[in-house]
Amino acid sequence: MQNQDHLVSIIVPIYNGSPWIKRCFDSVLKQTAIGAINLEICVCDDCSSDDTPKLLKDWKCTFENYGVAFKIVRNDETGGVGHAKNKAVSISTGVFLCFQDIDDVMLPDRVMKQYERALSEPYNTIVGCQFKREPFNSTKRYTKWANSLTQDQLNLQVYTSHGPTVIMPTWFCHRMVFQRVGGFPDTKTGCPEDLIFFNKHLDLGGRICRVEEILLTYTFHANQTTFSINEETIWNVRLERLQRTVLTRWPKFTIWNAGKQGRRFYNCLSDENRDKVVSFCDVDLNKIGKKYTPFDATERRFGQEVDIIHFRDATPPFVICIKIDMTEGAFEDNLKTLNLKEGVDYVMFS
Repeated sequence: MQNQDHLVSIIVPIYNGSPWIKRCFDSVLKQTAIGAINLEICVCDDCSSDDTPKLLKDWKCTFENYGVAFKIVRNDETGGVGHAKNKAVSISTGVFLCFQDIDDVMLPDRVMKQYERALSEPYNTIVGCQFKREPFNSTKRYTKWANSLTQDQLNLQVYTSHGPTVIMPTWFCHRMVFQRVGGFPDTKTGCPEDLIFFNKHLDLGGRICRVEEILLTYTFHANQTTFSINEETIWNVRLERLQRTVLTRWPKFTIWNAGKQGRRFYNCLSDENRDKVVSFCDVDLNKIGKKYTPFDATERRFGQEVDIIHFRDATPPFVICIKIDMTEGAFEDNLKTLNLKEGVDYVMFS
């Protein structure tokens, strides 16, 4: 009999997942952890209208033949991804939780490698891993960014539009992480539940690390839940945390980017933080030497003018509103010449 303290629960939310079920659960069956540690599969069927319920019953028999418990709970009405994850966790018993999306595929060593890493880390740690995209050429910039972050950057580049620095389909954590955060937001649609969970985990002093191996195939397709979330919603979540955790500590700062994104960022700041902006900086000669004059359409009045200067003449700290890896390395080279420390002298909000 295996030690129950080492049980891992694989958490799978499903809504109309029939096209993906076979390849996902086939990959779970190929895990090297089966037979080595106690595993259970915990699935929440979020009121699927396809043949998901029947397929799940068949897979329950298959897994039980391999000696792996397969638990299913079904919602009477669709509750959303966060709700489904919470329900799947509620029927689980594992000390460790391994989150798996039905449209993704585990590589054979995923559970074992992340389990071993989790045992070596403090309990308040989310363990991620590197991943590969399918189709291969989809979201190349995003994949490169996520897989190449250093351990320090996992904790620093948490304000970008890319979202969590360890992607949700790779999360593996002690149950205590889930309990401390209080689960995912229980909202039906349009909620970045993984980002909100991730941010709260960080706010509570939670840690992040990553197994430096590709352990998951992350599928890109038109019906991904990500596409149902409004960009402005994600922007507001990012902005709220940046203002609360960073800008409250900075008496003054510079916005790096005098273009559309930099100006949007400036206009969305609180009055208090807007007053801290000493200048915009840029490399565009058409902007440098001019001023940005914001206009409040609601109150029908102009705001205080802000100088636009060359980045070499600007004073840190910076909020950088430039997307990474979009200028053939020019921006990154410019940033390196200033010898700044990320998290102290600048933060990425791209």
